[in-house]
Amino acid sequence: MKKLVKSVSYMATCAMMAMSLAACSEDEPNPAPGVELSEQEKALQLVINDYVDKTVVPTYKGMADASIDLYDACLAMRDAGVGNITPSMVKVACDHWEVARRYWELSEAWLYGPAADYNIDPHIDTWPLDRTAMENLLGNEQQMNNMDEDGVFISTLGESLLGFHAVEYMLYGQDENGIGTGEPRDVSLYTTQELIYLTAVAGDLRNQCIRLEASWAGMDNVTSEKSAILTELELEPTYDYGEMMRNSGTAGSLWVNYLNAVQELIVGAQDISDEVGGLKIGNPTGHGEEDDPDYIESPYSLNSIEDFTDNIKSIQNAYEGYQGGKNGNPATDDYIQAVDHSLSAYVASLSPEADSRVREAIQNAIDAIQQMGEPFAKTARDPAYDSINQNAIAACQEVTDALDEVLNLLSNQ
Repeated sequence: MKKLVKSVSYMATCAMMAMSLAACSEDEPNPAPGVELSEQEKALQLVINDYVDKTVVPTYKGMADASIDLYDACLAMRDAGVGNITPSMVKVACDHWEVARRYWELSEAWLYGPAADYNIDPHIDTWPLDRTAMENLLGNEQQMNNMDEDGVFISTLGESLLGFHAVEYMLYGQDENGIGTGEPRDVSLYTTQELIYLTAVAGDLRNQCIRLEASWAGMDNVTSEKSAILTELELEPTYDYGEMMRNSGTAGSLWVNYLNAVQELIVGAQDISDEVGGLKIGNPTGHGEEDDPDYIESPYSLNSIEDFTDNIKSIQNAYEGYQGGKNGNPATDDYIQAVDHSLSAYVASLSPEADSRVREAIQNAIDAIQQMGEPFAKTARDPAYDSINQNAIAACQEVTDALDEVLNLLSNQ
């Protein structure tokens, strides 16, 4: 079962466009020759510049850096070998997984662009795992012998055997009922085949995270280490999405103007609020698009509610800009930046009521999710939490509805 991705890519309509783009100054709009930007377009250009440079790119950079640390920790476990892995080695890998995971969840308000065009979202974040297929793979000597730590071979496997949740399964313990403990796995349980698989999946995850950063920042703006990995694996992005969004309306951009770019920003935010409420919380609790008790995200690390919270914070970052102490975390404070020109501020200049509704809806959704019972893997079907879970679903729907009002407001200017 794959996670639903509803964002629509503009790739097909723009594949033949030229890729030569002029850089824009943050404070001096640079329209196409002979074209004068409207006042709305000038304001939205500043919003988009900050959104790309201070929210999207830093989030992906943080994720890529954390994924490299995660891969290195898994590689250290594999190199140590069965019988030589220490609990602290597994704990280090778990810690890096949690940091990389947090950045990914904080990026899910913009799953359009490369995350969709290169199929990265389902590649690294499909759940639940196909545990039967995994055991068959681990028992297949020929496949295991062909697997390498860079993830070249493993990238051809099905999405339910890859990504964050495959690494999570290998790093975290389970109780006698197969439910995650949220604690590092017992070192005595690892086999040689599992260490090979763990490292290969972590390598493949690293590669995809680096590709996301390079796709938005540009290949020239990532480290030589990251560039070399993408070049060796022929994963160089076809487009510089950040440059194209900053240059909306010019030849070669996927966005016809800055309003179009902001509309995609908003729809991306609505997609994840719908997914959190309707799928991530709704499906396991029986109140979503499907009644599926096994559709639980991050069930082994017991990170589900943190995932949901960070998804809504990704909307907050996209709409309001990074809030530091309000929605910050030491793991992300060194990357994601506060903005000078937020969409929230622009909307407030048009309708303070519409802006207040969105900001309050976002915060209410965060608060409602954080009232849910931990761990979600055990409480999702507990009648004692049913009304709380339904409140969280409703709060996510209000985020979507409030953003609809903003879409209408901007379209009517």
